[in-house]
Amino acid sequence: MKKNSGALPTASSLSSPVRVWRVCRKEHVAFDGQGGRITSGRWHHRGSPVVYTAGSLALAALEFFVHIPAGINLAEFVAVSADIPDRLKVENLSPAELPEAWRNPYHIEDLRDAGTEWLLSRRTVALAVPSAVIPIENNYLLNPLHKDFARIRVHPPEPFEFDYRMWK
Repeated sequence: MKKNSGALPTASSLSSPVRVWRVCRKEHVAFDGQGGRITSGRWHHRGSPVVYTAGSLALAALEFFVHIPAGINLAEFVAVSADIPDRLKVENLSPAELPEAWRNPYHIEDLRDAGTEWLLSRRTVALAVPSAVIPIENNYLLNPLHKDFARIRVHPPEPFEFDYRMWK
């Protein structure tokens, strides 16, 4: 029998709590959802506070990487993890519930409508959605306006540096 390393499970495992991750610039480390008020994302319309997270640090890095320009300073990022307690319900939006070509930009409004509806409903503090980068993995939207949001335990940021070879 393999000995438990003591590490917390990731969002993709069957155990709880669910650990989620963000990679971001140091100045955007807050888990307050204010970025969603400023700009729309894949899963929300502008004006809706939301915190985007991923089910693993690797997925969080890839999700962030697809949005950054080449030549950026590779040392200005941090990784932030948070634990969603097992007693908090996480709603799941499966690919089967989405338009067939949901990753296609033509369906962006459908995805934004679905995510914004979830945010406004405040049914759950978290919504698991498939990643457009790796569809068999999940991203997790966190609703800062949900009554249980304060129960999510956010850990201190850790320095995160992309490998220089990612820009060759």
